Amino acid sequence: MTLPIAKAKLLKGKRGLIVGIANDQSIAWGCARAFRALGAELAITYLSDKAKPHVEPLAREVEAKLFLPLDVMQDGQMETVFDRIAQDWGKLDFVIHSIAFSPKDTLQGRVTDAPRDGFLRTMDVSCWSFLRMAHLAEPLMEDGGTLFTMTYYGAQMVVENYNIMGVAKAALESAVRYVAAELGPKGIRVHAVSPGPLATRAASGIAEFDLLLDKARTRSPARKLVTIDEVGATCAFLALDAAQSMTGQVIYVDGGYHIVD
Repeated sequence: MTLPIAKAKLLKGKRGLIVGIANDQSIAWGCARAFRALGAELAITYLSDKAKPHVEPLAREVEAKLFLPLDVMQDGQMETVFDRIAQDWGKLDFVIHSIAFSPKDTLQGRVTDAPRDGFLRTMDVSCWSFLRMAHLAEPLMEDGGTLFTMTYYGAQMVVENYNIMGVAKAALESAVRYVAAELGPKGIRVHAVSPGPLATRAASGIAEFDLLLDKARTRSPARKLVTIDEVGATCAFLALDAAQSMTGQVIYVDGGYHIVD
């Protein structure tokens, strides 16, 4: 990836954690490339031993200083990651939280019929994990920082087949606003970024997802979907010191235009 302003290295000296890279189609990968292009040092996580071979070459490509396992459903793993960052770096400037999950039967069923265990797992991975990362990042951001998570329009309006994930993303967006209010006085900005539908591994579990992509492409002013690199560039901009007055917002990145709500 080549950013027009990459030579300026506007994020040189910044250090951040990227969570959610599964392969080279992941939104988190677009973010990792953009942040590295602007000079940031990265810590990158992988979900499991099965996922590691797919993520490790990408981590090497962006010269990740730390490469650590992280399954947010496993007790203690988030704490281990942040402890390692504290030990090696002693600080943290940004976190990219780009993970979501719902069991297939829960995701593809009616919200009305959501089983308790499926609902709790959906909320645990898709929302609570962001809250926990914010909690763990706070003491490492004594000089301020930026927290990012990924959302979607289905949090605000009913989108066919998005189902229980819309409920989870609505909770996530609310969490962003409350965390921003709590951490803002410490100079920690918090953003939910809504890129529109993208053909990622995580999105493949949504029924008739190809139709959703086609509708989004047709309705976009640019008649195209955004790319993971465009999402990454938007997040990198929001991590700059120059964007420090922006926080607690849903940033829409759709079809080449940005709307801040």
